[in-house]
Amino acid sequence: MSDIAEEDKEISFAVKFLGRVEVVRSEGVQILEEALQSLETPNMDSTDKAQKKSKVYLFLSMNGIDILENKTKYMLYSCPLSMVSFCAVLPSSPKVFGFVAKHPAADMYHCYLFQSKAFSHVLVSIIGEVFRASKKEESIRRGGRDLIVEALRHKNKVLQRENAELTRRLAQQAK
Repeated sequence: MSDIAEEDKEISFAVKFLGRVEVVRSEGVQILEEALQSLETPNMDSTDKAQKKSKVYLFLSMNGIDILENKTKYMLYSCPLSMVSFCAVLPSSPKVFGFVAKHPAADMYHCYLFQSKAFSHVLVSIIGEVFRASKKEESIRRGGRDLIVEALRHKNKVLQRENAELTRRLAQQAK
């Protein structure tokens, strides 16, 4: 079912990629349902639907979700975890799951839909855990930086007081 690369802290799953659809909102099961309906409705204008129902590898890491074509390992899409806003299994189709991610360069959202015969709930749970772990790690890193910044601010205040005291002493000696 999956491969875990210990040095990369990455996990991969073979799933069927149903497609990617631009959506108007960033979260909610209804968005996934609407995206699935959009994929099932033939539309000649969409190029993203050409890849539908192809086997892909879904790579999850603390950095993001990568979607690679099965045979060539060509990267179809890459979504930083910070851009993922929602992930769920479709209640109406328990084998189908998806996530919504903000496009990194444009003000739009895309819904990515997949199918897994037996592991949809597990995959959504794992994506959620990776997302939470990534946020926690980011918070810890940011918290560490905040402590360093506070320590430097404190040191700066101490040095400013010392400088003011020395300036005062020099002014008294000059008199």
